[in-house]
Amino acid sequence: MRIFVTGSTGFVGSAVVKELLSAGHTVLGLTRSDKGADQLKTQGAEALHGTLQDLEVLKKGASESDAVIHLAFIHDFANFAGSCATDRAAIEAMGSVLAAADGDRALVVTSGTMMLAPGKLGKEDDGCDTTNPMAAARGPSESVCLGFAKQGVRASVVRLPPTVHGPGSSGFTGVLASIALQKGVSAYVGEGQNHWCAVHRDDAAKVYRLAAEKATPGSVFHAVAEEGVRLQDIATEVGKRLDIPVFSIPPEEAESYLGWFQLPAMADNTASSAQTRERLGWFPTRSTVLEDIPTIVDFLKSQLP
Repeated sequence: MRIFVTGSTGFVGSAVVKELLSAGHTVLGLTRSDKGADQLKTQGAEALHGTLQDLEVLKKGASESDAVIHLAFIHDFANFAGSCATDRAAIEAMGSVLAAADGDRALVVTSGTMMLAPGKLGKEDDGCDTTNPMAAARGPSESVCLGFAKQGVRASVVRLPPTVHGPGSSGFTGVLASIALQKGVSAYVGEGQNHWCAVHRDDAAKVYRLAAEKATPGSVFHAVAEEGVRLQDIATEVGKRLDIPVFSIPPEEAESYLGWFQLPAMADNTASSAQTRERLGWFPTRSTVLEDIPTIVDFLKSQLP
């Protein structure tokens, strides 16, 4: 297949491009820069210049492809509602082109397990937690995507866990390690018994490929290798790697230490991928998040001025 990938040069997107090419697909990647175009060409993919706001460019990419994998998102938390509106418009634009085309066309859109209700094991058929303002804002993107299943598109959603790890930024674990590097201490909140589910980015990339290849219309998948890893364990491994103290922060002091990251650090987000494994024949094989802590910390150190 020829597959159009948004977010193609990002931490997860670059792994998806590699996975698609290795499986014999051709890739057209959306990029905002010449540097991104060079990266894509080096990998063996084609580049299409544009941004998520360039709806005509998105339509062009979709019209020239058999499938779309949508990974890009504007992470502007000062205007999160606006970012979500941009996301929905992009999905509408690309999905409408696929729906109007002849033949088998696939649309794979990215969401997150953090959209699900906290404190319980989330499953693929669970809806987004509308009591959570962030989930209420971004959750409708899932509905927009899956709505195209009624128009003949093999539309599906891939939910990523809060920590997608590997050589690079590594999601929430990377943020927690970065704060520890800055502060000189590695901390968790309270008893640190809350959890994040996790996946290696290369394993996540396989879910996207398999979804594009064979997802049934209206499917939701969880790219989750580990259902839940305790924050205390993550913070402890970060402290060991940095050779710094590890301690607990009282919840009332979390904001002063963690800033905007206090809520993610206190989140209890566990999710199952049992249905995903069965439906796609997906079996994660890469390293766990705790095994990847040295790689994450070494990457962050390499970024220091």
